[in-house]
Amino acid sequence: MPDTSIYRPLPKVLLFDVNETLLDMGKLKRAVPKAFGNKHAFKQWFGLLLHYSLVNTVTGTYHPFGHIAEAALDMTADMLEEKRLSPTTKKELVGLLTQLPAHPDVPRGLQMLLDAGFRLVAFTNSPQLTLDAQLRYAGIIHYFEQGLSVEAVELYKPHFHTYQAAVQTLGVAPTEALLIAAHGWDVAGAQDAGLRSGFIARPGQTLYPLATPPTYQGKDLPSLARQIIG
Repeated sequence: MPDTSIYRPLPKVLLFDVNETLLDMGKLKRAVPKAFGNKHAFKQWFGLLLHYSLVNTVTGTYHPFGHIAEAALDMTADMLEEKRLSPTTKKELVGLLTQLPAHPDVPRGLQMLLDAGFRLVAFTNSPQLTLDAQLRYAGIIHYFEQGLSVEAVELYKPHFHTYQAAVQTLGVAPTEALLIAAHGWDVAGAQDAGLRSGFIARPGQTLYPLATPPTYQGKDLPSLARQIIG
C-alpha cells in the first residue's frame, strides 16, 4: 500500500491499459484451450503474443497486434505439439478480443475517477480500430476522453517511447500522467518513462519484483481510485 504520509500532487491524466486491466478475458481463456483441446493453450498463446510484440520492438520491425496474435496461435500449436488451427478459426479467436466484457468493478471505478475531475484515456497495444470496438462492446467508451494505440509510433509497450508519445499527444508532462494496468511489465515501463503508476492485482497477475514499486496498488479499480482521489 502507498505511504499516505507523502504528499503527491494529483495527476492530470490517467492512462488505462485495456486487455485484462479493464476487460475480462475469460471468453478467450475458455475459447483458446477448447480450440486446441489443451488446457495450457491460452497461457502459452497470450505469453507468446506479448513476448513477440516485444521482439518486434527490439528488432526494429512492426506487425499489427492481430497479426502477431495469429502467428502466436501457430507457435502455440507447435510448442504444445497440437494440430495448427485453420485460418478461419484463428481469425475467429483473435476477433474475440473485440467481444470482451468489462470487469464488473470497472464502470464504478471509472465513474469515481471521472467525477473527481480526471481526464481518462485508454492506451493499448491493440490497433485503434480494435480499441474502439473493444470499448464500445464493453459499454465503457463514454468514460474516455480518447483512446490511444501504439500503432501511431509502431513500437509496443513497454518501450519508453510509447508512453512518452502518449503524454506528448495529451499535452502533459510524464510526471502529470499516471498509468493504470494489471501487468507488472506495463507498470515498470511507464515508471521508466517518468510516469506514475497504479497496479490492479487481477487474479493471476503480479508485479515485477526487480522494478520500482507502483505509486498505487489495489485489488480492483474502485480501491485504486479511492487512493488516487484521496
